[in-house]
Amino acid sequence: MTAASVTLREVRDDDLSAFWEHARDPEAQQVAAVTREYHYDQKLFDAHMARVRGNPDVRMRTVLADGVVAGHVAVYGPPDEREVTYWIGRSQWGRGVATTALSQLIALEEARPVYAHVVADNTGSLRVLEKCGFVVTGRDRGFAFARGQEVDEVLLVLEGR
Repeated sequence: MTAASVTLREVRDDDLSAFWEHARDPEAQQVAAVTREYHYDQKLFDAHMARVRGNPDVRMRTVLADGVVAGHVAVYGPPDEREVTYWIGRSQWGRGVATTALSQLIALEEARPVYAHVVADNTGSLRVLEKCGFVVTGRDRGFAFARGQEVDEVLLVLEGR
């Protein structure tokens, strides 16, 4: 696959249907592992997105790859505990979309440090975070809703500007 032209923009109402399609993809859920109930129920998903979009502490952006909605990236939490999250549609995996989008998002974010965590066997996401400057700081265990069991997680941090 060729690299995509990636841009971020403010989330629009009409982006949410693409976000829902990405979130409910069973294969993507298994890879991400740490899903929530709203990944399986559109009403819960819509309510979650309304809360996120209404929260001034969340900086969320739509990711466009070659002009098409490819997913979303966000940073959230109090200034000393900011954390990143992202979800990119499976059709865009392997094209550098997540890495470019996350790089663009963290360039907008003033606060440092910024944290991330990822399921240990999600090597693609771990690689994205490391390419963006995140450094592994530890390991933990967490319940993975999509897998119905506890999984190993990798904890990461991005320091400095």
